[in-house]
Amino acid sequence: MKENRENPLNLKSLNHISLLCRSVDESLDFYKNVLGFSQIKRPNSFNFDGAWLFNYGVGIHLLQSEDSDDIPKIRQINPKDNHISFQCESMGAVEKKLKEMEIEYLKSRVEEGGIYVDQLFFHDPNGSMIEICNCDNLPVVPLSGDTVRSCSRKCAGGIGTNSSL
Repeated sequence: MKENRENPLNLKSLNHISLLCRSVDESLDFYKNVLGFSQIKRPNSFNFDGAWLFNYGVGIHLLQSEDSDDIPKIRQINPKDNHISFQCESMGAVEKKLKEMEIEYLKSRVEEGGIYVDQLFFHDPNGSMIEICNCDNLPVVPLSGDTVRSCSRKCAGGIGTNSSL
């Protein structure tokens, strides 16, 4: 088998992330009504409580924790903590909606070469960090001549292109 240095495992895409929950129902409500995910069918053969959601090309699998003490307490919002990030169309609209929903968040801004990326960080009901950003403002620049498969707003029809920016 010929080794593919750029994709040694022949991966196609991110399929899902799994999150332990204190309450699947509370988390399901959050991911549906705050982040816009849709609940999808989950295999009946699972013998534990959970829910599957899908949107934006990615799945989220919510898993009921057997011991809620295993889930860390919600801490101060820290952008350097583990998090999942979603791009948005309007940072202003997101911030307005978070205020309306009374969700505590932290704003941050990153600058690189005159390009600005705005970020909003907040927690889900289990303390998992969520970031909403306009990160597609920042070009994907590969290091050391590697080719990166990416797509920004500039891609025609939303199809990824091989780019060595």
